[in-house]
Amino acid sequence: MPPASGNLTEAARSVQLFKINGFTATKEKPGYTASRVCAVGGHDWRIEFHPKVKDPNNCYSNSEWIMFRVRLISKVASGVAASFSCRLMDPSSTGGSYHLDEMISSSMFCENKSLDVLLIKRRELEESRRLYVKDDCILVQCAINVLLGEPKDAAAAGAASNAVASVPSSDLHKQFGELLRSQMGADITFLVAGEPVAAHRTVLAARSPVFMAELFGDMKEKASLCVEINDMEVEVFRAMLHFVYTDTVLVLDQKGEQATLMAHHLLEAADRYGLERLKRICVEKVYTDISVDTVATTLALAEQHGCSELKSRCMKFILAAPANLQAVAATEGYKHLEASCPSVLTELLKLMVKGNK
Repeated sequence: MPPASGNLTEAARSVQLFKINGFTATKEKPGYTASRVCAVGGHDWRIEFHPKVKDPNNCYSNSEWIMFRVRLISKVASGVAASFSCRLMDPSSTGGSYHLDEMISSSMFCENKSLDVLLIKRRELEESRRLYVKDDCILVQCAINVLLGEPKDAAAAGAASNAVASVPSSDLHKQFGELLRSQMGADITFLVAGEPVAAHRTVLAARSPVFMAELFGDMKEKASLCVEINDMEVEVFRAMLHFVYTDTVLVLDQKGEQATLMAHHLLEAADRYGLERLKRICVEKVYTDISVDTVATTLALAEQHGCSELKSRCMKFILAAPANLQAVAATEGYKHLEASCPSVLTELLKLMVKGNK
């Protein structure tokens, strides 16, 4: 698709659409990149796609990211002020609808200088294929903005360059994560299964309508300095708080039974405190790891917490083959489903009869 570009009085802009076909296969190609050269603001630039890189700013994380990089390949006598932004788009939409906020970074460029944008964690993208991936392809919009012309005086030139060059990538989630870790200024303590956990009322209230009602409404917790919670594990509560402060769920980046179990517990916590995004993340994680052994428990969870899409997926899994239903009926999870949500079994029976007609 040809780039869309336009010249303004002070800047030139080029928008490139990258359609990455065979997205799944890129994971198995170490060092794989795809690139495109474009001209913007009188200079040549190369945009690169890297399907699997580690976060260079967080040496403690093993998460892999989808990354785009822009590089100035023209020879230049002095610095070029430019910004680079990326955004995931809906590959099935001709109207170009967006799935995520634009990720943007800016810098002063010299020859061969590059700038990276970490777009989204690869695992998050793979777990949300229904939203971001269509026919095993993703669509990404990349935009380059180049500041043009020479300002009339040196002061104006410095201001113009700094306006672009001084805008770093957002680290708000890291700052709030450190606030939670340090407990500086904490003004409320939760006693979770007997263990104290400190937090900040205003942060909790800003993120959760339930916390808003509890801590600033007419409920008894408003005047309390300590709130007791006995029906949740402390590890689950801490993971939920980490999401409240940082909008990330690192514990779900792991694989295996423990991560799936944590997703179950976090889904319950998210529903309890009105954290819809966390609830959605947990739903995707739970469904990604679904199996004959877990589907009945997951179905009960979906029914109890109003996850209609997850409920539908579980039913389809169970009814996909007669052997599935027989195997699921032999699990402990099915006994729990039978005892806690008997109406769901009636729905399953109706769907099975309907499918056999």
